[in-house]
Amino acid sequence: MPAPSTPQTIPDVTEDIETGIGSGFESRVVVFNCDCHTYQQVIDLFCRFIPGMTATKAFELAYRIDHEGEAVVYSGATAQAEEIAAKLAGGGLRVVVQ
Repeated sequence: MPAPSTPQTIPDVTEDIETGIGSGFESRVVVFNCDCHTYQQVIDLFCRFIPGMTATKAFELAYRIDHEGEAVVYSGATAQAEEIAAKLAGGGLRVVVQ
């Protein structure tokens, strides 16, 4: 994410964020920093494609990705994780399913 869009205030991380539910085989969708999207673009993609995502959670995840290089944005059933990862990748984000 480009530096000009970095917020002036650092958010307090209120919880360890993992959205989604599932049983049996579970996977995680990890998004990596790519320095090619604004916070708003990332937030919009997360809210559009990740079930249960809120703008507040999406901002916290975008901040974590920007400052730590990566974040788990979804944990749940493998099929749904792969679908979410494909949609986020289609939006230009660097993702992997683990």
